[in-house]
Amino acid sequence: MSLRMAVAAIVICTPALARDNGQYKDVPEDIRNWFKSVRSPQGIPCCDISDGHRTDYDMRDNKYWVPINGEWVMVPPETVLKETNNPTGDAIVWYTMYDNKPYIRCFVPGGGA
Repeated sequence: MSLRMAVAAIVICTPALARDNGQYKDVPEDIRNWFKSVRSPQGIPCCDISDGHRTDYDMRDNKYWVPINGEWVMVPPETVLKETNNPTGDAIVWYTMYDNKPYIRCFVPGGGA
């Protein structure tokens, strides 16, 4: 990932940290803390619970694919996190939209990977 993309991800992510307007008050503290602690393989925060989306996924040619806005999108291999002790058990994808295209920051496969 280029420095420009890393900076963009941080800038895009930073306002998201303030989006919890109480809608996640019933989420257990350990899961909240996990969402806040997840980092990309490059060490960049994936963001927060308000940005992580539980998702389905598919494997095609040894790559993960996730549905975003009704379309299947390939998960860049460099965004896949496999050793995260995912307490949700579900697949989670962190992404933002840029130029009407999803930019995936992080992906954690389901099954407690």
